Amino acid sequence: MISAGEWILSRGGAACVQLRAAALCASGDACGHAWGGGQGPFPLRTPLCQTWPVMSQANPLRLFVTHVWETSDDYLRVFEYLESARNFFYRNFSTPDRRPSGDKEALREDLRRQISPVEAVIALSGLFDTQRELLTFQLLYAQANHKPVLLMKPFGTRAAVPKEILDLANEVVEWDERALVDAIRRQARHEETTRWDTIEFKLD
Repeated sequence: MISAGEWILSRGGAACVQLRAAALCASGDACGHAWGGGQGPFPLRTPLCQTWPVMSQANPLRLFVTHVWETSDDYLRVFEYLESARNFFYRNFSTPDRRPSGDKEALREDLRRQISPVEAVIALSGLFDTQRELLTFQLLYAQANHKPVLLMKPFGTRAAVPKEILDLANEVVEWDERALVDAIRRQARHEETTRWDTIEFKLD
């Protein structure tokens, strides 16, 4: 538990969160480090003093989008949003077009291979109704390996996100390009994503 102090972001080439207070254990003793995390019951166990590299063309964000070896409309829509975002560099580790042969375990092992290298998982809640088991497996594996999960709400409907997968998400995201890109940067690289909108008006 952090008793007091403040966090600051360095202004160097990479964002590094530093703790300016003593971190205290539940017993009251000073810890060697403190931990930060995301939302939900599976917070990320990340040292606050860790350095995250800045996203760039040479160092793109590594992403995985949930799938069941087919490119659904929601899957394609995610990449339409990412491609239209300015100065957003990413690498997609999802391979829905390469379904492996074999049994259920072979399918799961292929999903593990795709998820293991990534920095964030974009989860499509629309898969829940028809592919509940495989979708849940992907989210459980992501959380077990400390990969933040960004859960997209059902597209084109006001239906509630099923609690079974809501509890496995670090952040729930609207179908909006800006909201998605900001959530990825925030969860994957801990970048500050505050933006200011410009409103133009004429004086009478």
